[in-house]
Amino acid sequence: MTVEVSQTRTEVGNYFVSNYPPFSQWKAEYVSQALDALAQPARVEDPLGLYLHIPFCRKRCHFCYFKVYTDKKSSEIEVYLDTLIKENELYSRTAAFQGRQLRFAYFGGGTPSYISEKQLRYLVEGLNRHVSWANAEEVTFECEPGTLNKNKLETLKDIGVTRLSLGIEHFDDEVLAANGRAHLSPEIYRAYQWAREVDFPQINIDLIAGMIGETEEKWRETVRRAVELEPDSVTIYQMELPYNTVISQDILKKGITSPIADWPTKRGWLNYAFEQFLARGYEIAGTDIVATKKKTCRFIYRDALWHGGDMIGIGVSSFSHFSGVNFQNAHNFEDYVRILNEDRLPIYRAVSLTPKQRLIREMVLQLKTGILDTGYFRRKFGVDVWEEFRPVYEDLEDKSVLQRDNGTIRLTRRGLLEVDHFLLEFFEPELRTVRYA
Repeated sequence: MTVEVSQTRTEVGNYFVSNYPPFSQWKAEYVSQALDALAQPARVEDPLGLYLHIPFCRKRCHFCYFKVYTDKKSSEIEVYLDTLIKENELYSRTAAFQGRQLRFAYFGGGTPSYISEKQLRYLVEGLNRHVSWANAEEVTFECEPGTLNKNKLETLKDIGVTRLSLGIEHFDDEVLAANGRAHLSPEIYRAYQWAREVDFPQINIDLIAGMIGETEEKWRETVRRAVELEPDSVTIYQMELPYNTVISQDILKKGITSPIADWPTKRGWLNYAFEQFLARGYEIAGTDIVATKKKTCRFIYRDALWHGGDMIGIGVSSFSHFSGVNFQNAHNFEDYVRILNEDRLPIYRAVSLTPKQRLIREMVLQLKTGILDTGYFRRKFGVDVWEEFRPVYEDLEDKSVLQRDNGTIRLTRRGLLEVDHFLLEFFEPELRTVRYA
């Protein structure tokens, strides 16, 4: 499949759209808006989720742009876990949390599986004292294969994890090493076999198209091996270069040429993966996800959040969306711990969305599922999104990026591959050229 694209090289500053308005628009002076939202009466009928950031890793990957630490001692990790519990307790005291139950929980990182079984049980017991996920429909846990053993996986199952996500990224050991991954391929196979034996309801694996050292042959072999594992779902990212990655800093400070494949190549690789999985009984479940048709795969975290549901992020640098307000926690370990020890929520920047921004946020995020129900927006916002954004939609339709059919807007294959490069066309004019993060 040949895809005509407007952007070819992968350069510093590339990003995928994960929220709106852009993070650069979240300000310290708006923190009071987040606190006001938490002081409002609880909306017990709305979905609520909890994101927990575990920022510890064995190594920092060269492409990682998350807040992670590779130098923390066990005593510091235990301080951090106590602080997570404390933050959860403070949220449980707010008016907006009274009577509400979690629909989902998500352990992200960093490497959540870095912490020990004892630490995991301690953390979950402490969290459940204040905001329980005993009735949650989905609990996701991200893992790095080399941090797992069967006992730890059994512990994860025991604490309620329903969706295990393995950060495989690639099967070629040279590619893994060149990109700073801590694990190698033998650890992938051991961890996956244990996970199947423990029998999690859903096992997802992550792959990345376009890592340093990637070739056509190596990518096809990685896809072959991924298909062979028969995971329940696969998330396939196209390598990007936000500003704060090791690769990006090498490009900016040392003047090296970007070592990442260009966009047409990465889109071709993603399309190849789609085709291989589709031929083996999978379906496309989003712009970067395939899921088996042999069982029901659910993505409650994604779908609830992208339909405006509330999610509180606890942990250093975590992001939240609550009652139409986006906000983020303190960005370094020491500040995060200090503020919570002062019995205060560690929110350091926020932005309250206007009604139009709420609409845009949900629309661009739901487009990343590959399909948009215009009736949903008419019912919720009283807006016909096709008419509201007619010039953009018609231009994308003319370019064969999407098509309209009886109230449904559906991305074509080209649209699935290019999505993050046209979503900004829906942004408010003054936000289309600002730095995203």
